[in-house]
Amino acid sequence: MDDGGGMSATPAGEVAAPMAADANRAAYDARWKRVMDCVALRQPDRMPVAMYATFWLAKYGGVSHRQLMYDVETTARIAERAELEFEPDVYAPMLLGTAMGPSLEAVGFRQLQWPGHGVGDHQPYQYLDREYMKPEEYDEFIDDPTGFYLRTYLPRIASVFEGFEQLPLFPGLYYTRLVTGMRPFAKPQVRAALERLTTAADEVDRFMRAHQTFTDRMTTLGYPCTNGTTGGAPYDVIADYFRGARGMMTDLHRRGDKVLEVLDKATRFLLKQFVTLARASGNPIVFIPIHWAPDTFMSDKQFRRFWWPSFRQLMIGLIDEGLIPMPLWESDCTKRLEIIADIPPGKCIYWFERTDMVKAHEVLGDVVALRGNLSPSLLTTGTPQEVDGAVRHLAENVFHKGGKLILDAAFGLPDETPVENVRAMFDAARKYGS
Repeated sequence: MDDGGGMSATPAGEVAAPMAADANRAAYDARWKRVMDCVALRQPDRMPVAMYATFWLAKYGGVSHRQLMYDVETTARIAERAELEFEPDVYAPMLLGTAMGPSLEAVGFRQLQWPGHGVGDHQPYQYLDREYMKPEEYDEFIDDPTGFYLRTYLPRIASVFEGFEQLPLFPGLYYTRLVTGMRPFAKPQVRAALERLTTAADEVDRFMRAHQTFTDRMTTLGYPCTNGTTGGAPYDVIADYFRGARGMMTDLHRRGDKVLEVLDKATRFLLKQFVTLARASGNPIVFIPIHWAPDTFMSDKQFRRFWWPSFRQLMIGLIDEGLIPMPLWESDCTKRLEIIADIPPGKCIYWFERTDMVKAHEVLGDVVALRGNLSPSLLTTGTPQEVDGAVRHLAENVFHKGGKLILDAAFGLPDETPVENVRAMFDAARKYGS
């Protein structure tokens, strides 16, 4: 049976030959238009539904988490099979979410443990929350962020950069000082680091080529990718990946002005990076997981002073460049809704994990498209009938009330979600979303 999704399935459930290219192109355009209609606050022909999956693919494909991490061909086959069965309007770049084990090892990445490296073969990622930037290094970061990255930060978070501590101080290399300043590159530690970098870069290039091949194939089959790059809120980037949770919470009280200086600097270079990556991808949507914005993580006063201004500046910068920010507001952000409504209308997608979606529609319905937010607990432990009812609730109380809703799980499909519940989610999206 085929409903215009780009492929036909045989009675045995195997994928038949691709449809004609023009039909796949039409299916792609229709899917992408549904999402773009939501962004522009126009009512689409039906409620679009997204697929965001990481290690759920292991359950679906009957393999271990570790195999997803280290066998990119198998991961691509499983991900394609999921696309063709469920026919989402948009899908997450699933290879980037799982299949980077060899690249992580090649880089010697230290901020994360993954299946087959630090955690069990059937376990998900584990982030290592540590102090990767010391409090006395704020000024070094502010004065010369690139130098701080090269000589201090990168050697701490990835072994491939060990030796970069010996690099010259690049600002100040002018005229013949540029010549004499190259002497540190003759040091054995620096040369060894450059050799390791070349090897690691080759591995990362192979991985990214596989990702691009998968994305191109899905495009050919009629399926748009939900985003071209992933960004981060300035506060979250500094709190999570530099100072650590404890360090950052302490800094809010002990060195708040320095925090604001760092956030201002980070906002500017993060914006440049995200714009560059999004344009290179050809996809205007920038996915931004949000970690520190939930109602219970900081006070309203702290949120207004430290978190929201830099993030709003980042989003406005992306919008001004013709891009579409898509923050994923993790946990419950119901108390933040009035604040985060202060953006230009028809330019963003707000993806909510646990925030009351009906309330979000009431406050934000004429400002942003919404995405989400089927309960992880329901998807994991509920029945297909309960999943059907939850989708119907969102369709009737958000989408059919004028909400520009892209249906999805709260934060992607939980790893343990029964396949029949995922089928119920997609079936219900079509049943109630027309």
